[in-house]
Amino acid sequence: MAQIDIVVTEVGPLDGLQMVTDFMPTEVKKWWVSAMAEAGVPEIDVASFVPPSVIAQFADSDELCRHVQTIPGLSSRAYAPNLKGAERALKCGATYISCGFSSSAEHSLSNYRKSREAQFDQFTGLVELCKCQPEASRPRLQVSFSCVFGCSIQGVVPERDNIDYAVKFIEAGADEIQLCDTVGYADPRQVSRLVKAIRNEIGDRMASLHFHDTRGLGLANVLAGLEQGIIHFDSSIGGLGGCPFAPGATGNINTEDLVFMLEAMGLRTGIDIGRLMAVRAALMDKMPGVAFSGNLARAGLPKGFVPARSAPKCLGQTERPSQGLRRIGIQGLRGSPE
Repeated sequence: MAQIDIVVTEVGPLDGLQMVTDFMPTEVKKWWVSAMAEAGVPEIDVASFVPPSVIAQFADSDELCRHVQTIPGLSSRAYAPNLKGAERALKCGATYISCGFSSSAEHSLSNYRKSREAQFDQFTGLVELCKCQPEASRPRLQVSFSCVFGCSIQGVVPERDNIDYAVKFIEAGADEIQLCDTVGYADPRQVSRLVKAIRNEIGDRMASLHFHDTRGLGLANVLAGLEQGIIHFDSSIGGLGGCPFAPGATGNINTEDLVFMLEAMGLRTGIDIGRLMAVRAALMDKMPGVAFSGNLARAGLPKGFVPARSAPKCLGQTERPSQGLRRIGIQGLRGSPE
């Protein structure tokens, strides 16, 4: 697998499909995952172990989770909303499990039918389940915070709540925290400020960011995350996705546009843009009536564009990523690390 500086996790087969009412055949989903891997995508969200009665689109998650394990070099992440979902994920051999948590008290009750404290208590049971697994096969546990930057039900979500719960989950056994802008409320200064505050408490275990482009600030928010040293970002091919349980949630940031921006900046993603665009075109044929977004698809690559070929000098092993990134032009946002 190619060397990479920034990890782009494709969430289309999960986030992208949860808003699609027509069931996508399992064989098509397998093709999708395999084609993205062939394009160089290093990590894919491929399975959601929610009850099929809640989202029928994920009734074949067990089979897909097994399929992804046949693709050499591909990392996959499985979503488990509760203990039963985690048990299913482990049975399928999942090595990376993401657990949901809503930072918004009101969204927590609406989406999970639980208070935030009840969600936390449920997670401690999941940690105990994973501890019972053989050490060599114990999965990595991510807690994915939704509605971090604001909520279309509650409105403002106090930043202190995010900080305190991030610390609690890490202390309880989480390996990493992801922050999600579920309804597209975030702005770059807010992202920079909150990521810095949480990293001051839990370090690099504040590991990844998940943005929606509801108000057009998705890529700007990625830049704010890069400045604070984040090197893992979620995106969806064609900008597919949203959250069926969060009013006003629209698509994720577009994978093609994200990869183009990073590569143009000299940051290697390991993803072949040409192959990625070919997957997009084929996928559009397989999903008639589903809206795809994307500026790169509309305008094409600039004449003379050259993707990143080697690691920027500023990203040496002795430097924090955020230090080097600012030296290649990401600077001027409030809340820089130093």
